[in-house]
Amino acid sequence: MTSISLPPGTAPVKRQFLLSPAALPAVDDDAAEGSTAHTGTSSVNVVDTDARGTGGRKKWTKTQKKEKRGANKGRKFGKVHDQLELCLRVANGKICEHGDECRFTHDVDAYLAAKPKDIRFPSITTISDVPPFIMDTEEDNSTADDNHCSLEQHTSCPSFTDSGFCRLGLKCRFLGAHAKRDASGVITLVEDEDKRAQTALSATELNFVSADTLKLLRSKKYPKPITDAYLQELEVAKGDSNRLEEDVVVGEENFAMGDPPPISSELVAKRTGNSDLSAQTDTPDVPIRVQEKRRLNWSGKSYLAPLTTVGNLPFRRLCTTLGADITCGEMGLATSFLTASASEFSLVRRHPSESIFGIQLAGNKPSTLVATAEVLGREFGDAGGIDFVDVNCGCPIDLVFKSGSGSALLDAPAKLGKIVTGMSRTLGEIPVTIKLRTGVKDGRNNAHKIMPRAATEWGIGCITLHGRTRQQRYTKLADWEYIKQCVEAVRAKEADEGLSPIPIFGGGDCFSSHDYWTNVSSTGVDGVMIGRGALIKPWIFTEVKEHREWDISSRERLQLIGKFTEFGLSHFGTDTTGVNTTRRFLCEALSFQYRYVPIGLLERLPAKINDRAPTFKGRDELETLLASPNSQDWVKISEMFLGPAPESWSFTPKHKSNAHGEESQG
Repeated sequence: MTSISLPPGTAPVKRQFLLSPAALPAVDDDAAEGSTAHTGTSSVNVVDTDARGTGGRKKWTKTQKKEKRGANKGRKFGKVHDQLELCLRVANGKICEHGDECRFTHDVDAYLAAKPKDIRFPSITTISDVPPFIMDTEEDNSTADDNHCSLEQHTSCPSFTDSGFCRLGLKCRFLGAHAKRDASGVITLVEDEDKRAQTALSATELNFVSADTLKLLRSKKYPKPITDAYLQELEVAKGDSNRLEEDVVVGEENFAMGDPPPISSELVAKRTGNSDLSAQTDTPDVPIRVQEKRRLNWSGKSYLAPLTTVGNLPFRRLCTTLGADITCGEMGLATSFLTASASEFSLVRRHPSESIFGIQLAGNKPSTLVATAEVLGREFGDAGGIDFVDVNCGCPIDLVFKSGSGSALLDAPAKLGKIVTGMSRTLGEIPVTIKLRTGVKDGRNNAHKIMPRAATEWGIGCITLHGRTRQQRYTKLADWEYIKQCVEAVRAKEADEGLSPIPIFGGGDCFSSHDYWTNVSSTGVDGVMIGRGALIKPWIFTEVKEHREWDISSRERLQLIGKFTEFGLSHFGTDTTGVNTTRRFLCEALSFQYRYVPIGLLERLPAKINDRAPTFKGRDELETLLASPNSQDWVKISEMFLGPAPESWSFTPKHKSNAHGEESQG
């Protein structure tokens, strides 16, 4: 049998599964990450590249190839609402205080008459690897309520199953699971009081910000006494040195600049959690020492990286069920927190299943990052809502870098030192961690200089190092040999200072249990932060825990997709808006998961994250569908769990290479 020659960098798929040796279009993670805004409109006009089943693909011109790379900029995802919107208070059987002036309808009968039929959420037992993949166990005509045709008695509501009640009431698209109609035709909502009591802590999300707090932030009246005191110290130090810390030029090293000013014992050095300024004068000012910080015992724990867009709460919750120990919210902008952005505060929401959870911040100066840390510490820290706060020193996105944030801080270590010292002071016992890259430009690595200072001088609780420069983005392989050198530099400095070692995590190209444990043993890191590998195969955490490579079946993968959908509905809501928000983020997740090549199809292991898949067929029809790069197929998969997508709903993929036709319309 003659073997088929595959181009370099192509996943080694076995001959019997190959449809074409030509690799699928390269996915430009760099360009896609550079476009995260959800504003504006997007029209995708590209040729159809789905070669599955055809044995080949069209040849592109140079212009077409350029068009196929990178991101669809200005993606816009509008909310989908009910044709007739019911007042939420009325939907839960309560009295609306606005009465006739309420902008939503109070006519329950009219709402139910106009409401689409309930969605039937499938159970795990109905999932199959043969079409139609979801096997109905009930006839459609046998489950409809005669007088209220929207009710589906054989569905299940993920929110009700989770917590014993559904906060959307009559607006829920799975209403039949928690509603009943009496003899007079009146629909009443059902609650499972026992389960609601049992799950009060385990199913209730944390880190909600109050309306009063948002009002204070919006009016710039939120008290930040520790930040104010610290910034005054910086002003004094600036006057002494006649150096403005904001004048640091991105791209120039400034290790000669002075260290962060010492923390005066006369100033407030421990977060009080009390917004009453007068209370500050009644409490002895006791500075918190590094030794008094909560130590992070993270050795041997797995860490899910903070991920833009796709690292939302439902995805993190899925990863925790698969073995992730440490999770971190999506990167939030310090300036947006201080201006009371509701969308920014939504990024810090935490599920109780996230046993170790942190918030990641991006910013470019102490005045914003230290202030944000004080706000977050007071609002969520005392309630146990956050276990650490991470400073992003690695984001390579142009918009972030040019503002002096993200990886730009690598070339401003003195400024970074002032930032993390101040943040540590406002957060009390909550540790501050940093995530950084090896440097800004190729050939100018400086992480080995920053990391020892961070560990011994700035009181950092954990350091994570991605093994690439900002210039590299995701090109070339991560430099794990340099990560090893940085670990050794930190350990040597800690030994010289007589300090206990802090956890150090590495990152880059981890795609299997073999990758994970090889890097841990060869570099001395305490663990590996997993980002892209988790997006493509969330079950990598199970592989790491169990020290094995999992040849997961297509049916098991679809079950995980169903589990993600459940978590999405519980978080975003089970009404029409929540269903289609969940659909959007499910499609975002599938835009990464389709890139997984089942290990049972490979000639050799372990699989490599940067290998491009050739066009191939799976071992069954479901496996083939899950490998489709066509975003329209992702919408079809969403419809298995969320019902037909509304005509007004559309999904524009982040990567141009996944857009098929004019737009991916639901």
